[in-house]
Amino acid sequence: MTNNPIMAAAVSILALSLGLGVAPAMAAKMDATIGMQLEPPNLDPTGGAAAAIDEVVYANVFEGLTRFGADGSILPALAESWEISDDGLTYTFNLREGVKFHDGSDFNADDVKFSLDRARADDSTNAQKALFADIASVDVVDPATVKVTLSKPNGSFLFNTAWGDAVIVAPETAADNAAKPVGTGPFSFGEWVKGDRVDLVRNPDYWGEAVRLDKVTFKFISDPTAAFAAMMAGDLDAFPVFPAPENLVQFEADPRFSVIIGSTEGETILAMNNKKAPLDNIKVRQAITHAIDRQAIIDGAMFGYGTPIGTHFAPHNPAYVDLTAQSAYDPEQAKALLAEAGVSDLTLTLKLPPPSYARRGGEIIAAQLREVGIATEITNVEWAQWLEDVFKAKNFDLTIVSHTEPMDIGIYGREDYYFQYGDADFKAIMADLANATDPAKRTELMQAAQKKIADDYVNGYLFQLARTGVADAKLKGLWPNSPTQANDMTGVYWEE
Repeated sequence: MTNNPIMAAAVSILALSLGLGVAPAMAAKMDATIGMQLEPPNLDPTGGAAAAIDEVVYANVFEGLTRFGADGSILPALAESWEISDDGLTYTFNLREGVKFHDGSDFNADDVKFSLDRARADDSTNAQKALFADIASVDVVDPATVKVTLSKPNGSFLFNTAWGDAVIVAPETAADNAAKPVGTGPFSFGEWVKGDRVDLVRNPDYWGEAVRLDKVTFKFISDPTAAFAAMMAGDLDAFPVFPAPENLVQFEADPRFSVIIGSTEGETILAMNNKKAPLDNIKVRQAITHAIDRQAIIDGAMFGYGTPIGTHFAPHNPAYVDLTAQSAYDPEQAKALLAEAGVSDLTLTLKLPPPSYARRGGEIIAAQLREVGIATEITNVEWAQWLEDVFKAKNFDLTIVSHTEPMDIGIYGREDYYFQYGDADFKAIMADLANATDPAKRTELMQAAQKKIADDYVNGYLFQLARTGVADAKLKGLWPNSPTQANDMTGVYWEE
């Protein structure tokens, strides 16, 4: 034994390290828990309108012929390539080979034909059936080739096939996808605990690049205060659309988190029932739009996050026209228009779904309408009730909702859509747009469509919803923007 105390200490430390071994480096985390405010009513994107469905399954569980990239571009998915005939009527899709559904069955051209024919059938329950209206026939050329023939050229067809409503499903499992989804994606369905969470697990047999997470849990937390507490406690790894923008400054000041601010396709509107008196009078609808101070709503409900809009179109789209001045805040003009319409002592129902933009924005709008002589009866409804009572039954006067589907101005051409517009001249514009392939002509028509619905004051156009996300600073690969309603987890990983 040495009498040198320094040497003795070194020997002791060496002995300790040899006896206990060197502590191994922590293994990289292989799972992620993602917060969502709304729970999906089902998990079948081909059979429901709720954005929350795609937020769980788009690109994760289900895939289409094409898909949206993070920047909004249209990318190959189950179709690796395609050819378009010179007349624009025939699309020949070359499918990826060796692809399997999560139940082990093979994906092939028969599944594509089944899915597209099912989506456009007379008895289809697809919420975006109009996407498939121009399909005249779907023919199987061979197991890896499908020919889709259109009744007329449609410059948006590849865009349409990228929607969640156009994903490819198998005939053997389609009926059960609402509760037990079976797709071809890099994650397969694990478990759905109603009222709590949905678990997805890595698909080891995925045809494409393997994902880096073994498991993803989507946790449903509707209350903004609870969402904040869950993030701060580490119970959640990310909340891509955080419901309490007032808390973002606290996250920004905390090095444990990253705050991700981006854009969405979410036109947030005060929707009006155009066939219900007195809202069937354009002067009344116009009066309502002039009673609204958009910036006050953005500041009060969204803490400054959001871009004012004057029509149903995303400001980041190159074809956007700024029409906000046409429905500028002018309460005196609103009062004059109501007088011209012969309307007084007006009380309207205002039904508000759960998102904070609706509940908080609704209170502000109710106060603004009160200033011009319009009273509102506010009813807070859960999402399922909103879908049933407002969206389907059209039992409402006013409601606030964010339409997060990509470039969805075509909904204004649907007679049976919940705000009940369906103007013939607007439909003609959309028909011309569907037939146009020249980019300049398409831009001209998209701008005409924006102007038409603004001129008719179909709805009150409030703001483009910002994507205000919060994540653990070490979680990488989340989409900053929302080119479609999705929490695409295919490129998400933990930084070591």
